Amino acid sequence: MIRLLIADDEDLVRSALAALLALEDDLAVVAEASASTEAVRLAREFRPDLAVLDLEMPPPDGLRAAEEIGAELPTRVVLVTRHARPAVLRRALSAGVRGFVPKTTPAARPAEIIPDVAAGRRYVDPDIAASALTEDDCSLSDRELQVLRAARTGASVAEIAVEVHLAQGTGTGTGTVRNYLPAAMSEPGAPTRHAAAHHAWQQGWIRAGNRNRSVARNRSVLGTLSTRPARTASPWPAASRTRLPRPRSFRRG
Repeated sequence: MIRLLIADDEDLVRSALAALLALEDDLAVVAEASASTEAVRLAREFRPDLAVLDLEMPPPDGLRAAEEIGAELPTRVVLVTRHARPAVLRRALSAGVRGFVPKTTPAARPAEIIPDVAAGRRYVDPDIAASALTEDDCSLSDRELQVLRAARTGASVAEIAVEVHLAQGTGTGTGTVRNYLPAAMSEPGAPTRHAAAHHAWQQGWIRAGNRNRSVARNRSVLGTLSTRPARTASPWPAASRTRLPRPRSFRRG
């Protein structure tokens, strides 16, 4: 019997897949998760033979969960995805993922793929594998990719500036980030920085970060900058603060 963990943030997809796999005599779904962090926790608790993880499942994504599970447990991992990008495939394989399956796969195929992966074999969708051989390289600079990685967390421009260490006071860094954003958005032709960041993630150019940690840290820094004590105002009106002429000196006769 192959014990399975199913994780997907879409309840309908997760429940349907679990019900479909439970019909097989040699498969048993022992746990379900709706977030990648929950998937890692349940994997530690139930120690399944195989985990089926949604790639796009936050936070931050299924690939990060696969890396954590693979680092601690002998559980094999199959990633399912709606956006099967070749660069993400390479990252998944380097992280030890044993299966890479698009959500366009026929419903009967997962029940055939999972026993093969559990037995130690590897499965990669043939179309994704072929695309990986002809994928174009990213032309964005390292700094532009850093800006997009920070933008994917939903951070403001000021928070991005702190994240990529460009904030020098309250204004300089923000201007610098705004200079990088147009070039970073032009590569995918995205209308917004968030769309450009999502495209870069799909292509595998950037990796997911911890949104809660990075945004909280950035807001803490920005709060420190914006709450520095201001110069104490004088209680006297402006007219009374006018400098008085120095008294003339005189000699005693």
